[in-house]
Amino acid sequence: MVVGAALAALVALPGCAPAGYGTPAADYGNAAEPASNEVAASPGATAEAEADPESTAEADPESTAEAAPGDEANTPEISEELTTTQLTATKVAKMGETVQDQDGFVLYRFDKDEDDPAKSNCNGDCAEIWPAALTNDGEPSLDGVDESLVGTVTRADGTKQLTLKGWPLYRYIGDKKPGQWKGQNVSGTWFVITPEGTKNLTCLPKISKPVAPPAKDDAGAEESEDSGSDYSY
Repeated sequence: MVVGAALAALVALPGCAPAGYGTPAADYGNAAEPASNEVAASPGATAEAEADPESTAEADPESTAEAAPGDEANTPEISEELTTTQLTATKVAKMGETVQDQDGFVLYRFDKDEDDPAKSNCNGDCAEIWPAALTNDGEPSLDGVDESLVGTVTRADGTKQLTLKGWPLYRYIGDKKPGQWKGQNVSGTWFVITPEGTKNLTCLPKISKPVAPPAKDDAGAEESEDSGSDYSY
């Protein structure tokens, strides 16, 4: 009776799967098992975890591979405002452990990427919704993140992206302010990453669709990222 009551209390936790339910720290190499199959989605997703229902996310068929020796000289230089210069381990309400960039935005990993060797499969429109954590030197300032877990991968366009335990790192344009994690469980393939490089499954809302990629006007300038709805990639 006591055990049954304790389990019922855990299930009643608002907005998240019960702490410790399933294997929150599990890491399935190259994402062989999506986390949505290990942990039940909670019926009452929190406002922080909601996403725009108007669109869908798929992986771009292009993929990346590490540059061959000697290719470094051809790596495009990224402007400073587009680079990720800091990785900080930070706890946020309901989610717990996250990794955030220098602006306090939560970073994610993608189940359709690979970690051994590192490879990004998010390009094109996917990369418009999930901007890569780009770097020029691969040496961000670290706070609470183990230096031995941080690396880089060369993307299809030649730019370098930061990785954590082999997993390429991304932001989500649906997060409008620091500390939000609306990208959690988007498409059942995107998850908040922990400082150890694993998926944070402490709070797992229902699978949701991503926001639409930024629309562009005739001059090529970006308009509201919420405009437009029917797209595929």
